[in-house]
Amino acid sequence: MCISRQTMKPMTATFWTVAMLVRLQLIASSPDNIVDFSSKNLSSVPRDLPQKVEFLDLSCNRIQQLHREDFQNTTLLRFLNVSWNSLEEIDPETFFHTSHLEILDLSHNRLKNLSGQHYLLHTRNLVVLNLAGNSFLTMTLGTGFSNLINLEILAVGAKNISMGDFKNIAEVKLHTMTLSLEDELGYEAGSLKDVHADKLQIAFTCNEIMNHDLITDALLLFDEVELMNLTDGYRDLSEQLQKVTPRTSHLYLTNIIIKWQDLTTFVNVSLKTSITHLCITDVALTNLPSEDTDMNLTSNMTSFTVRRAVVKSFLFSQEAVYNFFISLPVKSLAMLETSVIHMTCPKSQSPLSHLDFSNCALSDTIFSRVEGQETVECEDLGNVTKLILANNNLKSLHLVSKRVQYMRSLQHLDLSLNSLVYDGLAECAWPPNITSMILSSNGLTDSIFKCLPKGIKTLDLQNNQVSAVPSSTLQMKNLTSLNLNTNRLLDLPVCNSFPIVEVLLLKSNSLHAPSVNKLNSCPKLQTLDVSHNPFTCTCALRGFISLGIKSEMNEIHTRINMSDWPLGYYCTYPEALRDSTLKHIWIPEVQCNTGLLVATILCPAVAIIIGTVILCHHLDALWYMSMIWQWTRAKHRARTQHIRPEDLVGVEFHAFVSYSQHDTDWVHNTLLPNLEGPLGGLRISHHEKNFVPGKSIIENIISCVEKSRRSMFVLSAHFIKSEWCHYELYFASHQRVSRGSDSVVLVLLEPLPQYLIPSKYYQLKSMMSRHTYLEWPQDRAKHRLFWANLRAALQADLPNASATEIDE
Repeated sequence: MCISRQTMKPMTATFWTVAMLVRLQLIASSPDNIVDFSSKNLSSVPRDLPQKVEFLDLSCNRIQQLHREDFQNTTLLRFLNVSWNSLEEIDPETFFHTSHLEILDLSHNRLKNLSGQHYLLHTRNLVVLNLAGNSFLTMTLGTGFSNLINLEILAVGAKNISMGDFKNIAEVKLHTMTLSLEDELGYEAGSLKDVHADKLQIAFTCNEIMNHDLITDALLLFDEVELMNLTDGYRDLSEQLQKVTPRTSHLYLTNIIIKWQDLTTFVNVSLKTSITHLCITDVALTNLPSEDTDMNLTSNMTSFTVRRAVVKSFLFSQEAVYNFFISLPVKSLAMLETSVIHMTCPKSQSPLSHLDFSNCALSDTIFSRVEGQETVECEDLGNVTKLILANNNLKSLHLVSKRVQYMRSLQHLDLSLNSLVYDGLAECAWPPNITSMILSSNGLTDSIFKCLPKGIKTLDLQNNQVSAVPSSTLQMKNLTSLNLNTNRLLDLPVCNSFPIVEVLLLKSNSLHAPSVNKLNSCPKLQTLDVSHNPFTCTCALRGFISLGIKSEMNEIHTRINMSDWPLGYYCTYPEALRDSTLKHIWIPEVQCNTGLLVATILCPAVAIIIGTVILCHHLDALWYMSMIWQWTRAKHRARTQHIRPEDLVGVEFHAFVSYSQHDTDWVHNTLLPNLEGPLGGLRISHHEKNFVPGKSIIENIISCVEKSRRSMFVLSAHFIKSEWCHYELYFASHQRVSRGSDSVVLVLLEPLPQYLIPSKYYQLKSMMSRHTYLEWPQDRAKHRLFWANLRAALQADLPNASATEIDE
């Protein structure tokens, strides 16, 4: 759009909100019905407009006149923007064919006579009309306005406003009336009595002097009043509030510049009036204080909101500013989209019940103060029931729990969109009455379940790093809704620790084959969302598919509703079934039922085995096979164990181990202790130990690979994301050509299906398809066999063993 912030003042926020909502609705329904000819240097309306157009933007052109035939073919038109043109004349029959027109913007043109807008006689269905920024001398609305019985939003402006100017809209019930004032406005007291609107917006010019009669009428006649673009006159406004008994309950100050003393005086005056809601948006504060400001302790005001405040002073007391706002005698306080880095504690018990500091810059020190070496927590916010701290700079969940521990009435806490983490060590200190908690979009892991209020009913943990829900440490007997969307869960959780949960959301996790039998521990579960997970369509998924189909059919014995079924559930593996919806996948029972499979093939198999045994015994085949097998093994052993001394020249290590930095703990704490030292007796090279400082990483990789008899790769999801691991795999594959295929040993740390491996790792895919790899078993009983196989694969007699050991 071509409108700047300064020139946009008559274009009310309400108008553009409605307009954009209509546009989004049109985009969602039919994008082809939108035509944008904005800023095309047009001098007239194009003749080739599509007949189905519903949204037409002709703003920022040079159009001077609208003719009857301009829109005769666009009978479906609902939104028309002709603002910021040179429009001087509109034919009375211009909108004769556009009976569906709902939003019309004619602002910032050269129209001259509000009483002569006869084209309005054909716009009966208009909901929004913007005529601000034209050349109207008087505000006298013509008879055409009386036709606008559905009008909800009207924006107009003129140099003079007199009694009777609005009589033609006296029967129209408006939602919002916007007056775009010109310099040196002439206003007759009582002129707004014919306007019936819920909200009056008054947009001042930069140099406009506040008209007392206009402000008085606004405060006496309208429930909601918004004053825009004020730079001065706040003392007069405060005096008027003291002199009249306003009807206004909601007062808005938008896009203003104000001194701190004027602001505090105005707020103190407003606290004593009928104004219950005061909202200040896009405010620039000047002359900020160096000490605390006095405040009225009694108030009729319910809520106070500051949005997008900026400071124009350099030297002031931040604590004095914070103290003023946190000490306001209101029920609800909101400071939004403002760079507030701290918030103090009230000096006495506060009546605040609702605090909202969304989109600020608050840190973990919020509400606390430091005295000497100790941090003193706030105890004067005991009436707060709802606290919203979304999108700030909070980092420690444990510290946040300490900051709010004395909010005894707190029930709802929103900590979303921060950088919160919890190490699971320190004990959290939440107040006892929290029932709803939003922790979405942080960095929380499985340990979060050790730091939750016991009485919580609704918990939102979506978009974190949770991989499992521990049932041993978690006790939330009142939990009814658990949101774990967009985490790292591998399977459905067991509900033993939250037995009355009704809503369980697990969308976009890492569930391959959910274990349906775990849902037996969730007797109250009604809604389950497991959509958009990487389902592996094998036998293990048959039970889950059956659950989804029963849910869709609303079978009596199936109480669980599967959200987004069936469109949100599709296969990612195997490749042949990729993107197929689970509903249409058929996995034969004989393929999955062991008993049925045995019954199908057991008899023929037994007959074949018996026949084969008899035949082999008759022909003495077993003896020949035994001989051939022993000969083959002897030849294979001789060929693989024949190592020439020159092949081991320069080899100092049994293996060079390559791994992702994320798997460092497993390599250092588990792998190396079992291969090196007394347990394994092997010499292992790795980058943290053997890379030479000063050399490039590539040179170090090549050196370590050449000095090692084998290269061992610890494969995981992190490995395939590491660029340096890719280089190490590349050089090891070249070593395999010279030293034989057994020079590479693959250790699979976690399941790694080939479809997850990027195409650039084609060498790794080839190795995994042609060579056996060792899988790290989760069962501790299998660890000894794993280490025995791995040591056997790496064991060899290397030259200069003693010298190397001395060097180490």
